Amino acid sequence: MKYRALTTLITAAMLGGAAHAQKTQLEFWTISLAPLFNDEMNRLVAQFEKENPTVELKWVDVPATAMEQKLLASVAAGRPPAAVNLSSDMTVKLVQQGAIEQLDLSAAQKKLYFASPLNTFTYDGKVMGVPWYWSPKVVAYNTEIFRKAGLDPANPPRTIQTLIAAAKQIKDKTGMYGFMPNINGINMLYMFQEAGLPILDKSGSKAVFNSAEHVKLLQTYVDLYKKGYIPEDTMRRGFTAATELYSAGKLGMLITGPQFILRVQNDNKAIFDQTRVAPYPINIAGNVIHTGLMGFMVPKGVRDKALAQKLALFLTNDVNQLQFSKVTKTTFPSTVKASGDKFFKQGGADAVSQGRLVASTELKRAKDLTLVYPDASKLNKVFKDNVEAAMAGQKSAKQALDDIVKAWNASL
Repeated sequence: MKYRALTTLITAAMLGGAAHAQKTQLEFWTISLAPLFNDEMNRLVAQFEKENPTVELKWVDVPATAMEQKLLASVAAGRPPAAVNLSSDMTVKLVQQGAIEQLDLSAAQKKLYFASPLNTFTYDGKVMGVPWYWSPKVVAYNTEIFRKAGLDPANPPRTIQTLIAAAKQIKDKTGMYGFMPNINGINMLYMFQEAGLPILDKSGSKAVFNSAEHVKLLQTYVDLYKKGYIPEDTMRRGFTAATELYSAGKLGMLITGPQFILRVQNDNKAIFDQTRVAPYPINIAGNVIHTGLMGFMVPKGVRDKALAQKLALFLTNDVNQLQFSKVTKTTFPSTVKASGDKFFKQGGADAVSQGRLVASTELKRAKDLTLVYPDASKLNKVFKDNVEAAMAGQKSAKQALDDIVKAWNASL
């Protein structure tokens, strides 16, 4: 009897071990969410495993600067994650490099999302990803620095021109930087469009961003850089450096997605308490705010594409998008139902609540201005290198833009 009982126990243990061994191992990658949003990501893991008992899910957070290279390496090695969080500009390049699988969404699944965000991840009629979160830029500003510079904290800048004037006044009066414009990489392409200036002609086959107006706009930032009104590492470290400077109390204004105000709260409570939030200054000529969209893609070479797509849809469904927004307190869903929740109308005196309310008023002007063109990786590098040359004084603004347009048109 004892022998039979022992045999039964061993058999049960072996079966249990086999069942565990048979679990499908999945990973999903996100961009720079740790450690602030660990609890929410772990909740998603637990919920997906509960709904899919044969799956063991792992969350991996990757720095934005490493994501493209890490993903390409995983695809080349035949070990990609099941779902990967990418920005819209990353997606364009990786789709062109053949690193992303096409999704097969039903009409009902497509209707869960607003048309504009879904279209951002649709190329040549093929849906290559599902949209996740976005949030229009706002301006977080330090009220104490404003007072020291003789600026009125109750009257923040409302236009790009007055923002630049305020930034110069802050530097002149306090010695601290007023702002750190988001002009590194290819961000000047978005600034041109926000100013109502075209990038390509109507056919989409010719670059046209070397007009006198384009040159004037680039020259504005070259002059600020030359005269010491912009930090030296603006072109090298961009937004990361801006957030660090602001959190240290050494930057008057931070142009940011409102979700990153949480980082200020986390890094320096005293600076957070001095922070107020204003709308991103609109350039009337453009009347649009570039709002980068995040989404989930299924990389090329996944073993179970249907399961990977199921994971991407789970991560971006109504319930989970709303929950993510409640945790970040400042991001907005790309799904229709979640966006109508009363949470987005709630007020509050702190900077995070202000950021959410301000950004919610800007959504009508929000648009992802990422453009699709051939050889995006190569052309973007040409753009970046030449703009950096102009900022460093190695080329005139006109020569830099002329050189970029010439190279682009040879490729387009």
